[in-house]
Amino acid sequence: MDFPNILIASLTAGILTQLFKFVNEARHGKIKWNILNSYGGMPSAHTAFVAGLSTAVGISEGLASAEFAIAFILSLLIARDAIGFRRYLGTHGRVINMLTRELPDGEELKYPLQLRERIGHTPLEAAVGALVGIGVSAAYYVFIF
Repeated sequence: MDFPNILIASLTAGILTQLFKFVNEARHGKIKWNILNSYGGMPSAHTAFVAGLSTAVGISEGLASAEFAIAFILSLLIARDAIGFRRYLGTHGRVINMLTRELPDGEELKYPLQLRERIGHTPLEAAVGALVGIGVSAAYYVFIF
């Protein structure tokens, strides 16, 4: 698998997960175009991108290669960030928004910005994203390359 195929396999995995989120919301009667560029939700597109990348690099360069090691470590860091740090940011956003709503009348106008409350992922959302990434890259290798 060469560079363009590694890139296409990884991008396909991430884009498919975002499209799944959009279709899933639309299936429930909620068409929200902003979901195509949003954070959080099932499955994790961030994790799908990097798991797809790691899988494609592993297939192309071998599991004992330096390139695979770099891609794998990147995948672990991105998944950890999605589950940990970005999830904490969402919790902070929820608490700050709640506190802002409880301010006395007129005071909340000083803070018109609503913070995002859904930024990170649960471990299950990240795991499903990783499985999608691995599956898409493996399927790309088997059926297209």
